[in-house]
Amino acid sequence: MVSAFAALLLLPVVPAPAVAADGPSVKLSTAQAGTGGSVTVTGSGWRARTLLMILICGQSVPSRGVIGGTNSCANADGRAVTTDAEGRFRKELPVAEPPVPCPCVVHVATVTGPKAQADAVFQVAGHAVEPLPAEPAGGRLSVLNDTRLDGSSGLLTWFGASPARTLVFTVGNVGTSAIKNPVFQIGTSHGVFAPEWEERQWRGTIEPGRKAQIRLPVELAAGAHGDYTVSLKYGGKVLAEQPWAVGRPWGVTLFWVLVCLVVPAAVFRAGMAVVDRVRPPRPGGVRHRRLSVRYVSPRQPAPAPSNSTLPWFTPDADPGTAGRLSAPHDDSPPSPTTPLRKGPT
Repeated sequence: MVSAFAALLLLPVVPAPAVAADGPSVKLSTAQAGTGGSVTVTGSGWRARTLLMILICGQSVPSRGVIGGTNSCANADGRAVTTDAEGRFRKELPVAEPPVPCPCVVHVATVTGPKAQADAVFQVAGHAVEPLPAEPAGGRLSVLNDTRLDGSSGLLTWFGASPARTLVFTVGNVGTSAIKNPVFQIGTSHGVFAPEWEERQWRGTIEPGRKAQIRLPVELAAGAHGDYTVSLKYGGKVLAEQPWAVGRPWGVTLFWVLVCLVVPAAVFRAGMAVVDRVRPPRPGGVRHRRLSVRYVSPRQPAPAPSNSTLPWFTPDADPGTAGRLSAPHDDSPPSPTTPLRKGPT
């Protein structure tokens, strides 16, 4: 350990750029710093207005990437930065020891959208240094073609069922021995969250120099919607990533809208029925009277008019003619204003 640390101190302290061929690049203000210090990270060639995450990771070299994934990085001391309109950025990163020994890198990767990453060699002064694990001999798989997701959402998915697809990809055995029944890991991540990995075994044998098309099922939780990323890992290394835009289950929204409309209406009708039953009767003993309309067919003759008169309306009892048609009575006094005529004597 002492000899390794002494060799580390003899390394030249120069900025170390990391450039992926025709891709994004990362440069450091210094190639070595101790815990508590800082290093300025600059980059170019990235997509405009893209959110990036900057981490210090151990057991990593640019040629092999971060071997242990983000578990090998000092995640608590990472920094996020957004590129400008020209795809460039500049950010100061505090130096922290990763959870695994060096060799170390400053790892920069996109958080959302299409995946892109770049690494720059960096030495954390005073941190342990150990050789990288040897690459496994024998068979080695590599993705030859772009991955895709086959399938579509059905009616049940529109009402909140689990979205499901089939991840289709082609791999080739670039090693020296056959690979039998390989076990892959399928990870699904939403937004900035880390993927959740599940093992999927493919039944078959891939001979050296041969290729095979592999189909693996992928399923999300019920009601999932939004932008997801499906990742494929084999042998601890991520081979491919595929974006997946999951539509919102509008059937669930429609269901709750109907519930909010139907339930209050049903409660209102039930309440009105209860009120009608418990309401005190009206004067005359009539609780409620409904208006009925009788339908008369056009072919049915209309009823003949009735000649009967109302009981209080008779020729003798008409208040307008009572004084004119009735004979005078003897006991009726003469009118003072009407002169009496004298008959012949």
